[in-house]
Amino acid sequence: MTEILNFYGGEFHPADSGAWLDNYDPSCGKVYSKIARSGASDADKAVKAAEKAFPEWSSLPASERFRHMKNLADGIRNNLETYARAESKDNGKPVSLARSVDIPRAVSNFEFYAAGAMHYASSAHYTEGLGINYTLRRPIGVAGCISPWNLPLYLFSWKIAPALAAGNTVVAKPSEITPMTAFMLAKTAREVGFPPGVLNIIHGLGPEVGEPICVHPGVGAVSFTGGTATGKRIITQAGTMFKKLSLELGGKNPNIIFADCDFDKMLSTTLRSSFANQGQICLCGSRILVEKSLYAEFRDAFTAKVSKMKVGDPADEHTRTGAVVSESHMEKILSYIEIAKSEGGKVLCGGERVRLGGDLSEGYYIAPTVIEGLEQECRTNQEEIFGPVVTLDTFETEAEAVAKANATPYGLAATLWTSDLNRAHRAAEAVKAGIVWVNCWLERDLRTPFGGVKQSGVGREGGFDAMDFFTEPKNVCVSYLR
Repeated sequence: MTEILNFYGGEFHPADSGAWLDNYDPSCGKVYSKIARSGASDADKAVKAAEKAFPEWSSLPASERFRHMKNLADGIRNNLETYARAESKDNGKPVSLARSVDIPRAVSNFEFYAAGAMHYASSAHYTEGLGINYTLRRPIGVAGCISPWNLPLYLFSWKIAPALAAGNTVVAKPSEITPMTAFMLAKTAREVGFPPGVLNIIHGLGPEVGEPICVHPGVGAVSFTGGTATGKRIITQAGTMFKKLSLELGGKNPNIIFADCDFDKMLSTTLRSSFANQGQICLCGSRILVEKSLYAEFRDAFTAKVSKMKVGDPADEHTRTGAVVSESHMEKILSYIEIAKSEGGKVLCGGERVRLGGDLSEGYYIAPTVIEGLEQECRTNQEEIFGPVVTLDTFETEAEAVAKANATPYGLAATLWTSDLNRAHRAAEAVKAGIVWVNCWLERDLRTPFGGVKQSGVGREGGFDAMDFFTEPKNVCVSYLR
């Protein structure tokens, strides 16, 4: 059975405690590897390794950081199929999704920020009568990067890459639910000769090792993606230490569909935006708001297609809907379906656990679920479910659509479907969200800022916004000698 070890100082280590966590294959509900159950002492060793490596890494020319990061990207690309199958086994997502999206995006993240290291620029200002003001942007030191289980390597690299490109060293913790590809990344880093101590990866539970990373005095910045409750705790613990914080948290995203939309494109995209990765993407549109005149046509067409979605073995090339990530998460999702029923919701399709045969009989599968008849104020529409469950509601006016879209504590993303360009701009401006897609979904340009408002987070990732986060600006004022 594979032992998933910590990686710091360029070497692999078990947890100081000698303890292990079980790692489950969601497709069959069985343990298939062991994870080092780390604690504060492990975090401390990783931070010290990062501190030791920081002076040399931060002083490297940008072209040298580019070379190291490009080698890491190439190492992943050259083993893409192995990474994809490992991601599928660890997370429960279809291998086709891991192969086409997750792993290629991880490669792109490292390549994009490798190039970013050489193109990152600061500003200068001529001050009339005085001289010149210019801005230096210097790396912070050791960055703590904590990523979630839904897009394991994809989001792990999304944090690590800009931190490294900006000249920081990193102590990173992947989710204990999906640690395998982070472990593989450590192996790849060693194989391609990544400098020891620059990238350090620690495994274990959030309270036991994630929190010690966040509050360690040697860590100057923390980038976290995960639940809002955990984000609040990080603010409470690390925020009082005046660390830089970037928190990408929960979402309850609206998908607003006007009657003048391109119906066929909208319908096919809405299937994807509702149930991609079993609905376990923070950007999925879990609240579908449909103009009343189009509602019956949409509901019937949508539920007909959802009913035909086949849940299957994630390792099967033809599977498009796999397992959810864990037994506890499956039980949470099923409990919300029961809550929806108690709140007066009507399940139009799905709503139950799916039992596959043979070795997969204990896997964590849920039928894609569509529910109507709920008020926006109910728990089902207010709380993040993070699974293959969507609700349907209607609106009659643009103002009502925007009001319903904004009627949650979250504000991560939204989707608008309309052929009216004026309406698209008005509604996009009025919806309280960090990102709005118009007539598309999940189209990402890595140069653009990413993040949410309200309880969906603090700060922005992506592009040079991420590089700015992992650096501190210093203004230098030079007066002309006269």
